[in-house]
Parts: sequence; structure tokens; C-alpha cells
Amino acid sequence: MGEQTAVDTHRRRYVVILPARDEERFLDKIVACLARQSIPPAELVIVNDGSKDRTGAMADAAAAAYPWIHVVHRGDRGERKLGGGVVDSFYAGYAELRAQDYDYICKLDSDLTLGERYFEALMEKFEENPKLGGASGKTWNPAGDHLIEEHMIDEMVAGQANFWRRQCWEDIGGFVHEVMWDGIVFHRARMKGWTTTSFRDEPLKIIHHRLMGSSHKNIYFGRMRWGRGQWFMGTHPFYIVASGVFRMRERPYVLGGCCIMLGFLLAWVKGAPRYDDLEFRRHLHAWQLKRIGFGWAAPRV
Repeated sequence: MGEQTAVDTHRRRYVVILPARDEERFLDKIVACLARQSIPPAELVIVNDGSKDRTGAMADAAAAAYPWIHVVHRGDRGERKLGGGVVDSFYAGYAELRAQDYDYICKLDSDLTLGERYFEALMEKFEENPKLGGASGKTWNPAGDHLIEEHMIDEMVAGQANFWRRQCWEDIGGFVHEVMWDGIVFHRARMKGWTTTSFRDEPLKIIHHRLMGSSHKNIYFGRMRWGRGQWFMGTHPFYIVASGVFRMRERPYVLGGCCIMLGFLLAWVKGAPRYDDLEFRRHLHAWQLKRIGFGWAAPRV
């Protein structure tokens, strides 16, 4: 981990990159959330990723209304490239950042609602812990008149609102252009000696208006993709079974967990590519086996 500097509570400058593909239903709402923040972003880059609806026009209108917003328009790349596609869009926005003096960087989704103190409260967490490299709140899905929490391990940073200390993000080399990029990045940060956390504090609650993994085709396809992503990341077979069984208690009940395991199995049988970093895989297996009570079988790292 890079050398830590003394905490400066006056340095609360963050930039947000928001990839958006056919998000006319949500874009105005997330822009309004950012505009209402107690500490607004130093810059918001909206990446219109080849949208066929009104997303591009809405993004341009937001940029005309707020001087800290600007828009990058990308051409239609055809079929949605899952996982890596959103990272490609993120980097298209990152390349166009105008701000140079910032301390935190965030990849944000459109289909969220955030409280007015979300980013201020999050940056307070970073100021309390100089080793904190990445963090988010917990995500919750609306279900009628109540909210259901999307289960996420406490060490993970929500992919929908991926927020990083700039020093950490640069230390780990940013995101990989593949599915499960959000899982890979938080494990890489921890390999470098940083900590990562998703907090359950009320000001950090993230309302996620789509069920995780349901934005393309359907939720069953999303769970299959999740399993293939776990294969790519290098997940241990024991862990994918434990994870699949655990996820059976979430919507879509039973079948969702089965689809995760099936996606992993099919990728295994087909010999699909994997993240080619053996040191990373050793760290990942050690962490996963300890989580499911098989610490005695974990490899040394």
C-alpha cells in the first residue's frame, strides 16, 4: 500500500462517472440526487453509451443545467457487452475527466436513490480510517411498501456505487474490463493492504430500483452470468456451491441460486477464460475457504 498522508477533512473532492445505456426512466432522478448532495461532486461525467432512447438528450439537458456535469456520447456498439461493457463506458468517461484535483472517484449506476448526505457521510468514513480504500453503503430493493436488503458481504463495495480513495484506486490499477470487475477490484485492494467495507448506516442506504442482475434479458440470465463471472474471477468450487445454496433464499427463490451454480459449471465444462493472476487466485481461495469454514484447506498467501 502506498504511503498514507495525514487526514485533511477539508479535502472532500470527488468525481463521479455514470455510464448510462437506455436509462431514460432513471437518469433525471439520479442527477437530482447528486444535485441535492450536501457536498456535490466536483464533476459528474455522464457517458451516454449508445442509447436508443432519450438518455442522450436528458444527459445534455442536465449538463446545460449544472456546470459540474458534462456528457460523453458513444456510438451504439450493438449487443450489450455485459460486465466489461460498463467498464469500457466508465473509462470513456474517465478519459474525459476535466477535474485533476480530486481525492475520490466513483462509478455510479443510474437506477439508484441516495440520501442527501450519502457522499459526505461516506467521506467521513474515509477520514476516520486512512487505510480504507473503497467503500459504499448497503443496497436495498423496493418491494411494495417496504425494502429488502440485497445481501452483500461486508468487505465488498457495492458495484452500483463503487467509491474509491484515489490513492487506492491508482495503486491497484483501476478496474478490469471483464464481468466480476467489482469483485476483482475489492480483492485486489485488500491484497495491497487496503481495507474495503460496505456500511449499513442509515445515511448510506442505497435504494436500488432494479433487482440485481436483472437489467439485461431477465433475472435468470443474470444469475447465470453471475456464475460465469465467478468462474472468470477464479472462485473456488466449494465457495460457489455455498454461495449458490445461500442465494436460493433470495428472489428468484431457489432457481436463482441454481442458475448461479449452473453458470459456473457450464463455464468450467467449456473451459472458459479465467482471470490470469495466480497470486490473486491464491488470495481469493484463502479468503473464500475461510468464509465457509474451510480455513484449514486454504492455501498460504
